[in-house]
Amino acid sequence: MMTTTPIQVLLVEDNPGDAQLTRIALADGKMHINLSTVEDGVEAMAFLRQQGSYAGAPHPDLILLDLNLPKKMVEKF
Repeated sequence: MMTTTPIQVLLVEDNPGDAQLTRIALADGKMHINLSTVEDGVEAMAFLRQQGSYAGAPHPDLILLDLNLPKKMVEKF
């Protein structure tokens, strides 16, 4: 049974293969998930702040991230 309200997920992953595996794994689940993907910490912060090309981006319910990301930002959200 699918959930009626989609879950907003932000995937922060610089490896295209790992991002694809995550997409496949989430698609196999029973929840309706809207997945947004960015490649590094700088893009993730822009997405979360809805800046630039991410204006109007949905606020994620869940953030999945690669612990070895390039361009990590060390600042307060």
